[in-house]
Amino acid sequence: MKSLCRQSLLLPSLLGAALLAGGTAQAQAIGEVDTVFKFFGPDHKIVVDAFDDPKVKGVTCYVSRAKTGGIKGGLGLAEDKAEASIECTQVGPVSFTGDPLRQQEEVFTERISLVFKKLRVVRMVDRSRNTLVYLTYSDRVIEGSPQNSVTAVALPPGTPIPLR
Repeated sequence: MKSLCRQSLLLPSLLGAALLAGGTAQAQAIGEVDTVFKFFGPDHKIVVDAFDDPKVKGVTCYVSRAKTGGIKGGLGLAEDKAEASIECTQVGPVSFTGDPLRQQEEVFTERISLVFKKLRVVRMVDRSRNTLVYLTYSDRVIEGSPQNSVTAVALPPGTPIPLR
């Protein structure tokens, strides 16, 4: 009976994970810390993920956000808080791949609830300062959140930014 119970909890969890995956760039888990102990299901956490800008080689962004635990969190049914922080940095020589950059473009998306809420990262180009600006925020079908975080990566002098 215990095995059947674990299997019945595992299937929805795997389905939830499949639904939560997505976005324009692939995130890599860097680490996490527990913030609230839960008797049933995983603890509430702060997770840190990294993703490389898909069009700008040499720039990596780190996003920290709250992840809801408990039974709903373990099943992938919980809605995470609309709070995130971002830091992007140059980790190698900068080069551009693919089409020229848009003035403003979404580079990362991750679902933070089963259906309605997403964490987004948008890249903006500040051409006059030769800088890439990254903004993270969450949105919801009916009402988004004004909570946001911003970071900027100043490109080396003489590095032209290809814009559409």
